[in-house]
Amino acid sequence: MSDVLDEFDKEVKGEGRGDSALFYLKLISLIVAVVGFGLYIGDVLFGKSSLDVLLNLQADKDTLSEKIQSLKEENAVLQKEYFELRQLDPDR
Repeated sequence: MSDVLDEFDKEVKGEGRGDSALFYLKLISLIVAVVGFGLYIGDVLFGKSSLDVLLNLQADKDTLSEKIQSLKEENAVLQKEYFELRQLDPDR
């Protein structure tokens, strides 16, 4: 029982405060690290550079879709011309 009283007496006198201050310092450091990491991940996923990449990829997709459509049209014209020439070929 005297051990408990001695420990209580140390806390009242302020001798046990070093441990609690260290605990709070570790806790605050952990909170700052978690918040900082969260902000970093948020910036990586949703930041300006990610948005720029997304917009550039969408623009590239639109450009490629237009090019595909024009090449399909050109291919249809060339195939029509090819088949017309094949039917006129006397070797057949």
